[in-house]
Amino acid sequence: MKFVNLDVAKEYDLLVQLIKDEKPDSIVHFAEQRAAPYSMKTSKTKRYTVDNNVSGSNNLCCAVIDSELDVHIVHLGTMGVYGYGTSGGEIPEGYIDVTLPGGRKANILHPAYPGSVYHATKCLDALLWQFYQKNDQLRITDLHQGIVWGTNTPQTIKDERLINRFDYDGDYGTVLNRFLMQGAMGVPLTVYGTGGQTRGFIHITDTARCIEIAINNPPAEGDRVEIFNQIAETRRVRDVAKLVADQTGVEVNLLPNPRQEAAENELDVSNRKFCNLGLDPITLDAALFDEVTEVVNKYKHRCDPTMILPASFWNKKRAEECASLDPSSVKIKV
Repeated sequence: MKFVNLDVAKEYDLLVQLIKDEKPDSIVHFAEQRAAPYSMKTSKTKRYTVDNNVSGSNNLCCAVIDSELDVHIVHLGTMGVYGYGTSGGEIPEGYIDVTLPGGRKANILHPAYPGSVYHATKCLDALLWQFYQKNDQLRITDLHQGIVWGTNTPQTIKDERLINRFDYDGDYGTVLNRFLMQGAMGVPLTVYGTGGQTRGFIHITDTARCIEIAINNPPAEGDRVEIFNQIAETRRVRDVAKLVADQTGVEVNLLPNPRQEAAENELDVSNRKFCNLGLDPITLDAALFDEVTEVVNKYKHRCDPTMILPASFWNKKRAEECASLDPSSVKIKV
């Protein structure tokens, strides 16, 4: 498998030439700063996230146009573009039916309601996709993905060198993987606020499967941007914590929330498109947690306990409320 190291957001000419040379049928666009907490850490990380993510997406669209090739762009977005619990019902897949003044009916792009700079860039991406589809007839699929958990797919588990990276820290670690790591290390689970946040979850195997389905089912030229909700199920964070705590025997700690978000929310999400195309979603199952726990136990000597507590805060008020958190207080039970 060929690898080319280039910065999509900065090395535009190299990107155009790469597309011309490779002549791909599809491009899967993952080249973005991927973490909401990191995007909120400092003014520098906020600016970097916007510069990198939005410029990279715009460059990719321009490069496909300049290559004069018919390339299908598959972009990894986020469920966070919708906000959480703001639709007043089931969140549809990308587009929502509305009644305009005068009783006119329309189906429009779902209003954006980002909860971080990272999520805001994904909303800006969504507008870029709409523009370039309308203006240049680019074929684009946007995948609004939930929180990924798990470490392996049936392919990567065949060789240790293919194991996916495992982030457990407060900036890059996703919530369920963080809990599983903490449980395996004997560390109390770090639940933010009341744990009443409801979020969408998806196993990494399903992530890979959804991308495959999207590539194999591209929109036709002239069709509007295709949007899939890439999740398997929704769960409250405190319920997920209880699953892990019951399995591992560790305590659950309710910490001050470093994020500016609703303490409790409902979340009902449609994922019918992927299911109709053959996805049989993997749901949260304690038996599947064993796979992650095995990886944690094998590499636990690499764990730095001072990285477990949150280190990025959404605003000054959040930082003040979390001031009592002491990273050095976290102790691993070997």
